Amino acid sequence: MEQKSSLSIPGAIVIAGLFIAGGIYMSKPSVAPAVSKNTVAAADISLKAISPTEHILGNPNAPVIIVEFSDTECPFCKMFHTTMHTIMDTYGKDGKVAWVYRQFPLDSIHPKTRKEAEATECANELGGNTIFWKYIDEVFNVTTSNNTLDPEQLPIIAKDVGLDVTKFNTCLSSGKYAATVEAQFEDGQIAGSQGTPYNVMVLKTPLSADTLSTINNYIANNGLGGNIIIPSSNNKIVLNGALPLDIVQKILDMVLK
Repeated sequence: MEQKSSLSIPGAIVIAGLFIAGGIYMSKPSVAPAVSKNTVAAADISLKAISPTEHILGNPNAPVIIVEFSDTECPFCKMFHTTMHTIMDTYGKDGKVAWVYRQFPLDSIHPKTRKEAEATECANELGGNTIFWKYIDEVFNVTTSNNTLDPEQLPIIAKDVGLDVTKFNTCLSSGKYAATVEAQFEDGQIAGSQGTPYNVMVLKTPLSADTLSTINNYIANNGLGGNIIIPSSNNKIVLNGALPLDIVQKILDMVLK
């Protein structure tokens, strides 16, 4: 997970101790710091309501919707993007899981990423939701991360996914989606994000007592307290960082059983 320096987050929604060190890809549960049970129980996540006009892949009425705050130049987001596509191939085809993508550009370490985020919004305007996903998939495919994508690639990607390049360039140069990207970034801060990828599972049905107990035992037994957080409402689960596929699947299997 990569972290932005000097974030300003309203004190009421700061969740102390929930975030792993910046830049760690969690390949082993042991890297996650401990989080006190009392802190988790007292915490809640203020997440902007999901809109049908957002970037949604899968069934918008799915019992689990994973809202991801991501940065196209974050190497851990690039890894997790592949993980999420596997999740959608496994659970999305049956309508059990949907994926919502929200922008969270880490300007202090990836100054190019904000314009890339605006480019994805232009792709959405010109080609709709399907083209948005094709465009962002290709951005992640082409970039080697850490602010390495040549801006000249943005219109090339637009052409590759079938967009009118002239219209795309006009949209991107206008800066018309700068406010949209900033609003999503601010929403992520309010939701508790201090880095990327930051994911919130939104559950249509709150966790039962038995399922909550099972998940909490799994978190405790695998040292995942800093990476998987269940707010007191029991209708959300925070996945903090680029969790490996098997862990995300395990959580989903427990929720969907």
